[in-house]
Amino acid sequence: MQIWVDADACPVVVKEILFRAAERTKTQLTLVANQPLQVPRSPWITSKRVEGGFDVADNYIVEQVEAGDIVITADIPLAADVLKKGGIAINPRGERYNEQTINQKLGMRDFMDTLRASGIQTGGPPPLNQSDRRNFANELDRLLAQAERN
Repeated sequence: MQIWVDADACPVVVKEILFRAAERTKTQLTLVANQPLQVPRSPWITSKRVEGGFDVADNYIVEQVEAGDIVITADIPLAADVLKKGGIAINPRGERYNEQTINQKLGMRDFMDTLRASGIQTGGPPPLNQSDRRNFANELDRLLAQAERN
């Protein structure tokens, strides 16, 4: 099992939680982005810089992910692709994507894109708060503990 991070838009505080978890559990963590990333020196933590362009990092992650791997992303189409490959996807707020809700989330995403394209200001998500950070850390710990038991 490995952890993949869609790192271009991943909040710094989430990356810090991931760095500590990878070290603590000796789990391979790979951050994928189209820009250079600073990661701690560790045998468990690496970064992969991909070419710039639409969905290049997402496509790389989908190509690499295997069943049981964990992917950290707020990108709903990427999460859907990860689920199709048998991976686990969670967002930086600690919400785990699942087969029952992913189509609903894709539909809402498309609807919001349509609103934005018509000029309606929809705003973005609120900044991460302490509760979001705690939820993310707790969900990650649950997934890592479950993987350790299996």
